[in-house]
Amino acid sequence: MSINRDFFFSYVRQHLFAGSLNSSQVKGLTGILDEWEGKYAANDDRWLAYALATTHHETDRKFQPIKEYGGPSYYMKMYDVSGARPTLARKMGHTAVGDGKRYFGRGFVQLTWKVNYRKASTKLGFDFVANPDAVMDPKHATQILFVGMIEGWFTGKKLGDYFSKTAKNWVGARRIINGTDKANLIADYGRSYYAALSYTL
Repeated sequence: MSINRDFFFSYVRQHLFAGSLNSSQVKGLTGILDEWEGKYAANDDRWLAYALATTHHETDRKFQPIKEYGGPSYYMKMYDVSGARPTLARKMGHTAVGDGKRYFGRGFVQLTWKVNYRKASTKLGFDFVANPDAVMDPKHATQILFVGMIEGWFTGKKLGDYFSKTAKNWVGARRIINGTDKANLIADYGRSYYAALSYTL
């Protein structure tokens, strides 16, 4: 069934955005809804609700692709072989000094690490390894959001593990992206987005 966009935007405006959405937020939300209805609408609407909740959190409510907060020195410290976690950096594909400031978090889900940029390249047919800033294109960011969360790219956990005929785990679904970080907060966002999607045409 089609999403009732009037109801959806009215609901999220009041319950998730303190009564006001700007044009950039509307554009970002619309793009995600369009992608879902065009490719994934036969799936569980809770998948969409949790993808929206994740984007809400990971983009700081902007609903446009963003770069991870921190800047080059932070990226080098956190993700480079010359930084604070060289063993992890190598495991995640960062073998050359400078990889840390190339493959930091970007997009709607904060795609991070060269192994994940390589996976996105293979799955989506675009060379994100050579062009990491292309993750900032809303089209690519939206594809990565859905395909990555549905297939379990980021942690091995996927949407179907938490939402199915036998599963409903809004809190546990955070493990798809980032362990238990802010799991309860994002679960609340997810429930609100699901409520906004529940009034269909």
